[in-house]
Amino acid sequence: MLFTLLAFAVALGVLITFHELGHYWVARLCGVRVLTFSVGFGKIVFRRKDRHGTEWALSAIPLGGYVKMLDDPLPDASPEQAAQAFNRKSLRQRSAIVAAGPIANLLLAALLYSALNLAGTSEPAAILAAPPAHTQAAQAGVMAGDRITAVNGRPVQSWGEARWQLLDLLTAGGEARLQVDTGAGQARERVLRLRPAAIVPESADPMAEAGLALAMPRPRISGVNAGGAGEAAGLRDGDLILAVGGVENPSAGAVVREIQKYPGRPVAVTVQRDGAALALTVVPQAQAGEDGAQVGRIGVMLAADLPMVTVRYGLAESLYRGVAKTADTVWFSLKMMGRMLIGDVSMRNVSGPVTIADYAGQTARIGLAAYIGFLALISVSIGVLNLLPIPMLDGGHLMYYAFEAVRGKPLPEKWLENGQRIGLGLLAALMGLAFFNDFTRLFS
Repeated sequence: MLFTLLAFAVALGVLITFHELGHYWVARLCGVRVLTFSVGFGKIVFRRKDRHGTEWALSAIPLGGYVKMLDDPLPDASPEQAAQAFNRKSLRQRSAIVAAGPIANLLLAALLYSALNLAGTSEPAAILAAPPAHTQAAQAGVMAGDRITAVNGRPVQSWGEARWQLLDLLTAGGEARLQVDTGAGQARERVLRLRPAAIVPESADPMAEAGLALAMPRPRISGVNAGGAGEAAGLRDGDLILAVGGVENPSAGAVVREIQKYPGRPVAVTVQRDGAALALTVVPQAQAGEDGAQVGRIGVMLAADLPMVTVRYGLAESLYRGVAKTADTVWFSLKMMGRMLIGDVSMRNVSGPVTIADYAGQTARIGLAAYIGFLALISVSIGVLNLLPIPMLDGGHLMYYAFEAVRGKPLPEKWLENGQRIGLGLLAALMGLAFFNDFTRLFS
């Protein structure tokens, strides 16, 4: 729990502080006086003023930050000082300052995605299992061992890239053209006609629903116990199990289940060693199982032999892909919001701080690359959310400025006050829905 809270605090602190830095940088460029920039909220525990008069502060609650500007001139301000107030700036400058926060989040996401592409990540290869009958993949002729190399003309190297390219089609429906290399080394095209999938938190994986799943990892021996039946039969660390008993190409679970059927009796095991198949006979030791019945054990440890690829790109390609991934994520997020409004997507998909904290902890435990990917995704979400035309958000202020540009003068104060009330109500309703969904998932 403490680790999850720490991962969540770091994520929120970094992303919101970067958002506020966007406002700060553009405000300074436009000549606005920034009074305070705080990392965190609440009681200030450390402060320092720079030569421009900005107070840099570290506050007690490390969940984000804020920037405070001079909104209106002080009563005794000189003309030069009055010109430093936010409300004295031109419409274009005020719009740029407000938009800079969400744009900073989108730029951060692009940089994080680019860094992952440049550093390289180890991911499962996009090698498919045999699809269940009557699924779209089976109807398209997908076969076990097919390796996806491109989706609708866009090359992919890994299972993660293939999933991302298929995500929109899997949720909205459409035609997916998969370029694959078959197990026999032939290039083929499989055309899937995908039906729209139900988008609810408890729904099955849309990839699996379409019949697309990773090939089961092959069992590999990762350790041999001294004095065990496996050692006596000649099994070695690193052997790849090709068959056991009457089961060809078994999974790790199938190996265990098959061995258990032969307590004290010989069973044939075929392994691959140094590129060659080797037939061995193992006599499992008879031991008492959980229900008291005799089961066979051979004293070896099994590991999954899942084909992996390192996905890495050069600097220019990494930057291009980082920007493209950010743009695709923004567009996908907006489409999902639109489908929620018309009822095609369940409102139960709206997540709040509890779910985000849970994902922060999970990705941080997986590794740095997963956590950075999580930060990039949440950074896009913060950028998109803040650009929505809802009063009290940055997008709401930009909406006011758009009306001001059309009218040639600011909106009446009463309109702004009513807009703030509406915006507050909408945000309260959204947060209430998010918390309800969070706790429903937590206790269901």
